[in-house]
Amino acid sequence: MAASKQVIVIGAGIIGASVAWHLTRAGAQVTVIADSAPGGVATPNSFAWINASWGNPETYFRLRIRAMAEWKRLANDLPGLPLAWCGGLNWDLQAERLEAYADEHSAWGYGIERVGREQVARIEPNLAEPPDFALHIAEEGVAEPAATAKALLADAARQGARILSGTVTALAQSNGRITGVDTSHGLVAADEVVIAAGVGSPDIAATAGITLPIETPPGLIVHSRPYRKLLNGLVHAERLHMRQTAEGRIIAGSDFAGGDPGMDAEATARALFAVTKAALRGAEGLELDFHTIGYRPNPIDGFPIIGRAEGLDGLYVAVMHSGITLAPAVGLFAAREILEGERDALLAPYGLGRFAQ
Repeated sequence: MAASKQVIVIGAGIIGASVAWHLTRAGAQVTVIADSAPGGVATPNSFAWINASWGNPETYFRLRIRAMAEWKRLANDLPGLPLAWCGGLNWDLQAERLEAYADEHSAWGYGIERVGREQVARIEPNLAEPPDFALHIAEEGVAEPAATAKALLADAARQGARILSGTVTALAQSNGRITGVDTSHGLVAADEVVIAAGVGSPDIAATAGITLPIETPPGLIVHSRPYRKLLNGLVHAERLHMRQTAEGRIIAGSDFAGGDPGMDAEATARALFAVTKAALRGAEGLELDFHTIGYRPNPIDGFPIIGRAEGLDGLYVAVMHSGITLAPAVGLFAAREILEGERDALLAPYGLGRFAQ
């Protein structure tokens, strides 16, 4: 009976796509509603780093490590996903902090290797100035974000999900329960509604009196025109994070989430691209194609919001900044909780109830 639930997923980014795919695969009748093209808004502007890297308390590290494992499971279930376990180099911290991070995360089981200048040069031979010391994490990777979201949605549609283009104007309620959504095309009824609309999530939740405390900082990333292979994996240098996409574009930001675009985003992009080009040997012909400014749905405490809204049946929320890393685990856990009432222990710290409503 649970598997026959009618579920609306609001949002077509990586989180909405994963939730919809997992629900459909589990037998739910799923309708995805989004006012953007498949792939969403924030997802195409993502650096797309899959990791459980620095800055984590151990509880969050455990969730991220599980999500990395779920990416491998998802790739087996849906062959052809644009996913690469390319590894990453990191020296974007002061030496003491880099060492402390390596000690802590190594003790937790993260595969960190300390490497010197010669090893760095072997891993990334086209770096103009390899650092004397860096950390290498071979198990980190990337998923080309928009293409992955589109693949998940396309496969969900093949299994019977409906993908509707439209704007959700309000959550429909009856007797303290969400019963569907009002859209630009009329009312769509459902047993459960999942809000996975990224930066648009707070406005939708507010129509039911639910507050989602989210910040939306901008992040600028530059994209080169396709070029010959210069990078093997992820590079996190001081104030310069870069990788090369499957189609050969070098993408870079002053931070993996993208840096402050400043008052003149064009000028910021040109300056950042000049730094990127100078950091790479053999990049004489590399040309800037465009830049993006992504707005990240970042809960104010930095951690994801995943779970049902307390006191209001029929509403599930899945909003977070680390969408690329977490997507397959969030999709799996959300589907189980929605259809079977089973909440994974790894989600315990991340309910909406931690914020006063």
